[in-house]
Amino acid sequence: MMALDAGAAGGKRRCMAGVGKLLKQAAKMQKKLEAVQTELAEKTIDVSSGGGAVTVTITLQQEVRAVKFDPEFLKEDPEVVEEAVTEAMREAVTKSKQLNEEAVAEVTQSMQMPGLPGLF
Repeated sequence: MMALDAGAAGGKRRCMAGVGKLLKQAAKMQKKLEAVQTELAEKTIDVSSGGGAVTVTITLQQEVRAVKFDPEFLKEDPEVVEEAVTEAMREAVTKSKQLNEEAVAEVTQSMQMPGLPGLF
């Protein structure tokens, strides 16, 4: 039978404790991310285009909630209206994604795990 030296057994326990700590941190981060995702689904921003002729309301998870038009703007050439709507939608999605990524990065950066750079 092979005897374990006390140093090897202690190192193994420290390693297991380290893994346990990592798992706890990961679980904590998962809960924070779930809370952030719920918040992002409810939070909205308004983005305008065409000098305020088109306003898009979108969540920070890119769900469009409303598109509003200045009634006078709808009298414009259809191509002008289409371009303004397209630009407002594009800008709304881009800004929403950016704010979403910033919110998620705050959570993941605060939970960097030693020895695992760039994991999140």
